[in-house]
Amino acid sequence: MKNKDHIENMRDGQTESPWQSSLNRQIQPNAAENGVIYDTLVVGGGITGVTTAFLLQKSGQKCVLAEAHQLGFGTTGGTTAHLNTFFDTTYPEINSAFGTEAATMMATAAKNVIDFIKANIDTLDIDADFEYKDAYLFSQNEKETDQLQEILSAAKQAGVSVSEVFENGVPINFEHALLFKDQAQFHPLKYIYAIAQAFQKLGGILLENTIITDSSFKDEIHSAEAGHINLKAKNLVYATHIPPGVNLLSLRNAPYRSYVLGVKLEDDEYPESLAYDMQEPYHYFRPHKINGEKILIVGGGEDHKTGHGDPQQAFKNLKQYVRKYFKVSDIPYHWSSQYYIPVDGLPYIGHLPGGDERIFTATGFNGNGMILGTLSAMIIHDLILNKENRYADLFKPSRLKLVAGFTEFVKENADVAYHFIADRLSAETLDSINQLEPDEGKIVSFDGHKIAVYKDAKGKVTALSPTCTHAGCIVNWNGAEKSWDCPCHGGRYAIDGKVITGPPQKNLEQIDINNVSFFNEV
Repeated sequence: MKNKDHIENMRDGQTESPWQSSLNRQIQPNAAENGVIYDTLVVGGGITGVTTAFLLQKSGQKCVLAEAHQLGFGTTGGTTAHLNTFFDTTYPEINSAFGTEAATMMATAAKNVIDFIKANIDTLDIDADFEYKDAYLFSQNEKETDQLQEILSAAKQAGVSVSEVFENGVPINFEHALLFKDQAQFHPLKYIYAIAQAFQKLGGILLENTIITDSSFKDEIHSAEAGHINLKAKNLVYATHIPPGVNLLSLRNAPYRSYVLGVKLEDDEYPESLAYDMQEPYHYFRPHKINGEKILIVGGGEDHKTGHGDPQQAFKNLKQYVRKYFKVSDIPYHWSSQYYIPVDGLPYIGHLPGGDERIFTATGFNGNGMILGTLSAMIIHDLILNKENRYADLFKPSRLKLVAGFTEFVKENADVAYHFIADRLSAETLDSINQLEPDEGKIVSFDGHKIAVYKDAKGKVTALSPTCTHAGCIVNWNGAEKSWDCPCHGGRYAIDGKVITGPPQKNLEQIDINNVSFFNEV
């Protein structure tokens, strides 16, 4: 659904999240001047970028924050905004791959981040719907119960407040359950917009609809091209999931899509807590009040790699799942969002390996973006100001944990290699573009060449080169979000070929299917 009163609050998909529909946009971007040398240029206007810019500006730096679209356009605008002291990478997994000290550090970091977000909300008087919540993690079979016992032991060892209980907070049968105290939830866009306004009040420069197309490094200064603007800074931060270009982090993270519903219940029996099952992918539940009305947010269970799977079937399956356990009267929201899974389980935060000096990045947050994005800002702030940070070594992007990550590393990149080759050999061939249904996109064979073709409801056809401008993979059609998604590194493009999600920086080339000379040049 699209709410006309909030049409400015756009996101990287055609579906609308409840955060978009309940945000009154009250922010005015600044204008940057050519020739000014900033202390730090932060690229990306999600929770990571906004928080990083705010902290650096607060510490006395002169910063510019550049967002390719609008604040919260990417994953922050599509998150479910859980704030947890446990992670998608479980404490037993962290123990096994990084040791018990790393697990304790993760637990401490998560608690510190929740406290940090709450302190910002209190200090800046932000109406961000923040609430502390109990959270239940529950098993439904013997295998999951064994895993749950391992999580209980490892979480306690790490210092997490967790206990065994006899309820799970939702009307779903379970075998065993854990209770995590002092978890939280909030409205992510209300929060980052308020932080961005505080950044501006401190003198920070906020740029929207500013796409960084190229950058260089000379005489200790980064120069970034953004249309007619050239931005110069001593430090460059990519808060964009994967930094642009083909780099080490492109190969160490796998892009995934997650599917979420905002549900109204006819019996008004909304859970009061957060809840998570242990299926793979797992389902999660939480309440929220949007525009004065309660909804139940339900997600997970249908996640798949970006550019793979069937997004429309994923929504269908999730709706069937919800109706099995809850008395649903309406489903006003359904949306999807993107996240990146690191090969060894922990995020990559710090100096970009193989990049120019003083380039920083943060990615690989899995499903814990609000916690790890905020933590990234705190770490990068300290790295830029040459302050000691106890977490910096654990998350440094130059690490390679072969024991923990090598199997997944090979699997993910074998998949990428497959798409480089197989996509060029076996695309579905259509006898005619006329076979496309209205509002449908497909990779088709035309005059001996592959093209990405979309036909709108009125029959107008848009044709694009299907070759992702990042690393040359062939994009696939996402019928739920009306986008072209790359199955290799998660780049996403709009119907007209414009980049909506990095790491690509260049748009897909538009094709005039009547122009024979184009194909002669391919």
